[in-house]
Amino acid sequence: MTAPSTFGLSTEARNLHWLLSNLVEEVPGVHSVTVVSSDGLMLLSSDPGRQTATATDGLQDGPRGSSADLATIVSGIGSLTIGAAKLMDGGGVKQTMVAMDEGSVFVMSISDGSLLGVHATPDCDMSVIAYHMALFVGRAGHVLTPELRSELRKSMESAQ
Repeated sequence: MTAPSTFGLSTEARNLHWLLSNLVEEVPGVHSVTVVSSDGLMLLSSDPGRQTATATDGLQDGPRGSSADLATIVSGIGSLTIGAAKLMDGGGVKQTMVAMDEGSVFVMSISDGSLLGVHATPDCDMSVIAYHMALFVGRAGHVLTPELRSELRKSMESAQ
């Protein structure tokens, strides 16, 4: 899978790509980041160093832990936590964190039902990651219109 080109995208789409890339590059411990629509489709991803796998690596569908894998995990975690919140009359889910021996996954709701997911190192500063995720959600949530989601989906599809 190759990274989607931002050439020809709207200003809002380019800004979201930049915000996502900045999150990975600027926040220590972040491996990869993805934005998933409310229906589970990947809209954005920033996965440096993992998008360059070739067929000679023996990995035809991309490396384990790639953006597509993270998007699937984020969508599943989102569905599970939303269902749990409904069963417990807990209201809306704001953030979910899964801590593992070898890493962490963070999922945060975006205003339109989309989800922001982050895969990070096990020794990451969770509060710093949560803070930067909240900044992204605050900046991205109001511009993630149905038109922009459609544009981002088409961009991701053309990159595959």
